[in-house]
Amino acid sequence: MAGAVYILGFLVTLACGVLLMRGFFRSRKRLLLWSALCFLGLAVSNLLVFLDVIVWPASVDLYPERLTTAAIAMLLLMYGLIWEGE
Repeated sequence: MAGAVYILGFLVTLACGVLLMRGFFRSRKRLLLWSALCFLGLAVSNLLVFLDVIVWPASVDLYPERLTTAAIAMLLLMYGLIWEGE
C-alpha cells in the first residue's frame, strides 16, 4: 500500500510539472517556468523516495540524493519568486 502512495505522489507532482510547463509554453510567463521546474524536481525526489523505500529498502541509501533534489527544486522556485515576480 505504501508503494501506491509513493507512486501516486510521483504522478501528481509530475502532472503538475507538465501542466505548468504547458502553461509556460502557451503564455511565456517566466514564473510558470520556475514553478514547473520546481515540480519536476519534486517529482524526481518522489521517484527517489519510491526507489529508496520500496525497490531497494536495505541495499541502497538514497537519502542524500532525495534531499539534494528537493532542495534544488525549492531553490529554483525561490529564485523564480524573488527575481521573476511581477
